[in-house]
Amino acid sequence: MHDYLKRLDLSESSIALILNLVAALVILVVGLWAAGRVTNFASRAMTRARFDPTLIGFLRNLAHGALIAMLIVAALTKAGVPFAPMAAALGAASLAIGLSLQGSLSNLAWGVLLILFRPFRVGDFIRAGGIDGTVESINLMHTVLVLADNREAVVPNAKVGSDAIINFNRRGTRRFELRVGIGYDDDIGKAMALVDALFQADERILKSPAPGVFTEALADSSVTLLIRAFVRTDEFWAVQTDMLRKVKERFLAEGITIPFPQRELRVVQGVAVMGDERGS
Repeated sequence: MHDYLKRLDLSESSIALILNLVAALVILVVGLWAAGRVTNFASRAMTRARFDPTLIGFLRNLAHGALIAMLIVAALTKAGVPFAPMAAALGAASLAIGLSLQGSLSNLAWGVLLILFRPFRVGDFIRAGGIDGTVESINLMHTVLVLADNREAVVPNAKVGSDAIINFNRRGTRRFELRVGIGYDDDIGKAMALVDALFQADERILKSPAPGVFTEALADSSVTLLIRAFVRTDEFWAVQTDMLRKVKERFLAEGITIPFPQRELRVVQGVAVMGDERGS
């Protein structure tokens, strides 16, 4: 090719420039093909190793972007572009872009950390950024939560990462708590035994850690019982609501009263006086 260019009566510098441009183009084309093959191979390897799908996509895109950037720099250098001015221009452009996109870069940085450290995964029920919902997707810029009423919340990753994250699914079990008041004249031991019987009758309540019922407080109009039990996470709401209904029905059947606030009206010398609230 060099002899062909000389026959065209081109100067040595022109020939060198053309050859460098051709070499740069070859580097770019071959490099793009090789980068795609390498990143696809790495993606398949991570899939076989059972990496998280979100992490696989992020690492593949990161590796592909890094390879493309290296190819562009190599091609420009081969084409004769001086590296030092190019690096200075890229640095200045990066600084300007960074200053104008501080919020977006913060979301991006937190997105990378969330994907790498994975405090939650798709399908987990979490509290993040003050919002409770099921994780539908984790992107580099935001996390999508589906709320209990099927609304969708798009939460910026900076807000997710800068606040406490509560993952209700990670341990596989959850503890529910119920507070039920009984009358002062009722037998506390009998009431607690009735709740224990309900624990034993429900197979969904885990035996370890053991469930329990405790006397929590002597309130104004009732004795407050605290009922605690561990269940599987996917059965949490069903067991909690069932237990509350069963406690009410069993107490009613066994003569255990559940007081409700009342207000006593007394008439003193023709003037109505409101008394304190008391239980029934």
